[in-house]
Formats: sequence, C-alpha cells, structure tokens
Amino acid sequence: MNIRCETLLDYPAIAEANILAFKQENEAKLVEEIRNSDCYIPELSLVAEIAGAVVGHILFSYIDLVGEETLQVLALAPLAIHPQFQRQGIGSALIAAGLEKADIRGEAIVIVLGHPQFYTRFGFEPSVRYEIESPFPVPDDVFMVKPLQSYQPKYKGKVIYPPAFGDV
Repeated sequence: MNIRCETLLDYPAIAEANILAFKQENEAKLVEEIRNSDCYIPELSLVAEIAGAVVGHILFSYIDLVGEETLQVLALAPLAIHPQFQRQGIGSALIAAGLEKADIRGEAIVIVLGHPQFYTRFGFEPSVRYEIESPFPVPDDVFMVKPLQSYQPKYKGKVIYPPAFGDV
C-alpha cells in the first residue's frame, strides 16, 4: 500500500470511494466543495493506493474554533475506504499518515465526529475535556479532539464548520 497526496487524476476514484463507503453522494460533494474553498490543504488530502488503484481517501481541512479569538483548526472528514478494502488497516494508516503530516506542518489540533472506539486509538479524546464545544447536539464521546505538538490552552471555544459541511 502506498499513501500519498491526492492529484487531479485521483478525483474520480476519490469520489467513487466516498460514494461507495457512505452509500450516498454527500461526502463526495463535501470533498469537492472543500477543494474549491480556502479551507482546502492539498498536503492533507491523502489517498491510499494498492497496485496503482485508489482504495481510500482522507481529508483534513480548516474549520474555525471561536472563543476569545477565532482560530483555524483541522477537521478530519471524510475518511472513506472502498468497501472491498475495509477492515484491512487502510483507514488507520491514512489517519496515522495524516496526523503525522499535520503535526509536521505545525497544526495545533484535529477535530473529528466519529466512533470513539475507533478514534481513541489515535489519541482522540472527548472535546469537552479541552473546553471545545460541538456546533450541534451530539453525545460528548463522539465529538473528539486530538491535540498535536503545537497545541496550546488557548484552543477552546465553539467549532464552526464551513457551509460545505451542511449536507453531510
């Protein structure tokens, strides 16, 4: 398996992986909208390929954390693995590679809405422990944060997702 940054040629395979993984087009549209926004970080849109075929994709993009000041933080969304390749460690490898790249870039914190039993393996914790509030009503354990090396206590407040996330 090879993990690398996405290229323009990968866009159709990324869309297909998202549509098949989520059984709807919302996440594929989300990826496209983020790519066309100032929230997009090309180095943090990664694909996993096997034998030259894209089988998975992860996207980290900017969202706002509004507290005493408005700070940019990372959202991990979406993570999509082609159904034929799920439960083989590809998603875990993409998360690990993305977190490492985000850390090297000097990003401070990553936010995810997901399954606690999966994401806690990567050091994600409930956001309430960091005084970070979800923008929508969800159980505390599914809205999580992962502080990176550049994290500072000033990172607290309410998360504001860009409009692109409205249909997901």
